[in-house]
Amino acid sequence: MESALAEARMAGRRGEVPVGAVIVRGGEVVARGGNRSIGASDPTAHAEIVALREAGRKLGNYRLTGAALYVTLEPCAMCFAAMVHARIARLVYGAPDAARGAAGGCLDLNGHRAFNHRIAVVGGVLEAECAGVLNAFFSSRRAASAAR
Repeated sequence: MESALAEARMAGRRGEVPVGAVIVRGGEVVARGGNRSIGASDPTAHAEIVALREAGRKLGNYRLTGAALYVTLEPCAMCFAAMVHARIARLVYGAPDAARGAAGGCLDLNGHRAFNHRIAVVGGVLEAECAGVLNAFFSSRRAASAAR
């Protein structure tokens, strides 16, 4: 999760919402990603999707069986569905997202009958640190907006 936090901080420095993700398989980090939606003008360039794409390229397969995805914020529905399609074995997230989270926050897609794959989910890992990065980012944005 520390590596995912580092990715989140880098995303924040680029002006992106500071969310970071890391994919680990066989004890090795195979991919990293930070939000890139704003810079890439791509609504799908969430940290998890960036990491999933990199892992697929690196491993030469879109199926990432046996892999764990660590992310600083509970994934949205798009990202969770992509993890299911990639056959991610384990999801570990930091801060819950009651408004958009799809791993039990707003939705629980893991238990949805439409999906034929289940992911082991662990939430709240380094929750305070992960939430702190997001809170600091949005506080600075609000302050900059108020100063205008």
